Amino acid sequence: MSAHAQHSWSAAVMAALVAASGAAAAQGLEFTQIQRGRYISKAADCISCHTVKGGKPYAGGYPVETPFGTIYSANITPDLETGIGKWSKDDFYRAMHEGIRRDGKHIYPACPYPAFTKMTREDVDALKDYLDTLEPVRAQRPPNALIWPLGWRSLLAGWNALFFHKGEYMPVDGKSEVWNRGAYLVQGAGHCAACHTPRNALGAAQDDKALQGGDAGESWYAPSLTGHPRDGLGGWSVQDIVDYLKTGANDDTASAGPMTEVVMNSTQHLSDADLTAIATYLKDIPAQQIDESQPRDVPGTVMDRGKALYVDQCMGCHMADGKGQKNTFPPLAGSAPIQAAKPQTLIQVVLGGDRMANPPLRPTGLGMPAFDWKLSDQDVADVLTYIRNAWGNQAAAVDPGQVGDVRKALKEYGPRYQRLITQSSH
Repeated sequence: MSAHAQHSWSAAVMAALVAASGAAAAQGLEFTQIQRGRYISKAADCISCHTVKGGKPYAGGYPVETPFGTIYSANITPDLETGIGKWSKDDFYRAMHEGIRRDGKHIYPACPYPAFTKMTREDVDALKDYLDTLEPVRAQRPPNALIWPLGWRSLLAGWNALFFHKGEYMPVDGKSEVWNRGAYLVQGAGHCAACHTPRNALGAAQDDKALQGGDAGESWYAPSLTGHPRDGLGGWSVQDIVDYLKTGANDDTASAGPMTEVVMNSTQHLSDADLTAIATYLKDIPAQQIDESQPRDVPGTVMDRGKALYVDQCMGCHMADGKGQKNTFPPLAGSAPIQAAKPQTLIQVVLGGDRMANPPLRPTGLGMPAFDWKLSDQDVADVLTYIRNAWGNQAAAVDPGQVGDVRKALKEYGPRYQRLITQSSH
């Protein structure tokens, strides 16, 4: 890339960041390096994984569940002994860019450094400047609980050699500055692929299936972000995506589970320009190929049982036609998340209940009650199969075994998995 192109890219990024500082400017404050870092911390949603429920912000200790065991997040406050107070900007950049700690040991990729490596040095330095202003908190995280021999961090050198592609994001020629800004945020600080891309047996993202849906932890499923009209964002406009990221809801759906946390702690704080950039990039991702050869016909008896349960338990809020109630209860008919490839998130919401995001722009915070005490695994499977195949919807049937697995996960993770929802000034 030419020096002129690099300058244009840096200018475009800075212009977007300056535009994002409107709230600070309105208060007569100067948009400093620290304010830039604070904004980047929101884009990267640092607080969600580095704050345990009830703990000090950014002091770590949050349990990240993986197929290989539990990894506890690091303390990233400027405490000299248990945090990153002794880290230089070079140390911090190496951690973000290469996945190597100050002591030379490898960082587990539960920290999404494979995405953070795409961030510019300027953004990483600003983030470090902001973190250095936080209250130092002396907090030693618990030891990781990983299956043998994964406690040996040296093994990650091999993982990195196979799956880690180091390097800052380079703008794509022929694409607009808005598109490139969106790509930079989605692929870098936003680390969307961490949840929305499937992983292989060794926990690495399958790049050939980028953003086609993946495991979001604790039996939550992050749906496809490709252009597929049924299992993706093909039916959403750029504005639909902006509305969803800003408020947690649009005319098609409302956020649930970990995505509500992302909206409340991260995306609602981004500028409209950056949200539009993200949406512009996502809308340009082609639809994934779905095997349509498998019959999706659901036996009439299952649909009949599911419909009866729906009328009895769900219709009061979501209506007989599945269209919900505008700005109150989200629609089920024609909804992409309802027709997602895997039903785990739907099962979670039915069994455990959930609450909608309640940002200032849309302070509803309405909730759905839990039905785990009331409906059997077969009941949940039947009603969700009906919802996923009524009113023109089309998706695979839900199996009672899938419901049982999620019910078990809720019992296992429920006491520990308490999402941090914050609107603090951090």
